[in-house]
Amino acid sequence: MIIKRFITLFIVSMLSVYILFAQKVQANVDYIYKYYKEAIAQQKKYQIPASITLAQGILESGSGKGRLAVKANNHFGIKCAGWKGGKIYHDDDRKGECFRKYNSPLESYEDHSLFLVNRDHYSFLFDLRVTDYKGWAKGLKKAGYATDPKYPTKLINIIETYELHKYDKMTVSSSNRPVKQENKKVSSDSNSFPSWFIPHQVYKDNELYYIIAREGDNYDLISKEFTISSRKLRSYNDVPKNYPIQKGEVIYLCRKNTKVSRKAERWHTVEDGESMHTISQKYGIRMKYLYSINKKQYSYIPKAGDSIKLR
Repeated sequence: MIIKRFITLFIVSMLSVYILFAQKVQANVDYIYKYYKEAIAQQKKYQIPASITLAQGILESGSGKGRLAVKANNHFGIKCAGWKGGKIYHDDDRKGECFRKYNSPLESYEDHSLFLVNRDHYSFLFDLRVTDYKGWAKGLKKAGYATDPKYPTKLINIIETYELHKYDKMTVSSSNRPVKQENKKVSSDSNSFPSWFIPHQVYKDNELYYIIAREGDNYDLISKEFTISSRKLRSYNDVPKNYPIQKGEVIYLCRKNTKVSRKAERWHTVEDGESMHTISQKYGIRMKYLYSINKKQYSYIPKAGDSIKLR
C-alpha cells in the first residue's frame, strides 16, 4: 500500500512538473505569435536577425509577463542612459535602477533596434550575416548587453527550440506590420509557425490527467512532449503499437481507474459506433476491468442499446 501511494504521488508530482513546463512553453508560443511579424519587420528595416529580437524579447521580458513588460512595455530590459522619455525603477544588477518606459510594446521593439544601431560597440554585429544568430548571440554578450555568462547559450536554446531562425530568412512589407494588432491572437493555422510543437492543454478529471488529440497526433510525438515512453502511453490508453490517433480522442497521461467513482453514473447505454475501447476512454476505466465488471469476454462487441456497467 505504501509503495502504491508513493508511486501515485510520484506520478502526480511529475505530471505537475510537466504541466508547469507546458504552461511556460505556451507562454513563449503566445509571445512569438504576437510579435514575430514585428521582429521580421525590424530585421528588414535594421538588419537585426528576427530570431535574436524574439529570443531577447522572450528572455528579457519573461515572455511579456515580467514587471518591466507589464508596467512599462519594456521588453528588452533597456535602461535609462541617454533616455528622455518615461521611466520606471526596478531592481536589477543594483536596487532601484532606472529603465525606459514606452507607450506600447512595438515602441520598445523599435527602440531596441535603434539602441543596437546607434551604439558603436555593437557595430561589429552588423558585419555578420543576418542568418548568423549564433554569432549575434555571442556578440551581444561580448559587447556588454548582458552580464549573465550564459546569455548567448540561453538565446541560442530559445531560437533552436522554437525554430526562430527560419524568420531570419523571411521578409514582410511594412503594410504587414501588426501595429494595431498587438492584442490580436494569430491563428494557429498560420503557415509561418511550426504548429507541431504547440503544447497540448492538460486536463484533469476524476484524478486522471489527459489531453485531447489534435490532427496529426501520434503516440511518439505525445511521448516526447510529456517525456513518457510511447509504450507506456499506449498501455495507459489500451491501444496496440501503431494505433492511429483520431482528432478529438481522449489520450490519458496516466493509468486509468478500475471503475468510475461513486458519484458517477453506474451504467452506460451504448450508442451507435461505440466500442468497449471508446467507453473505456470516455469514463477513464481500464479495458480489462470494464470487461471484468460486465462479465464479458474480449470477443464481446457491444451493440446500440446495450447497458454497460461502470462500477
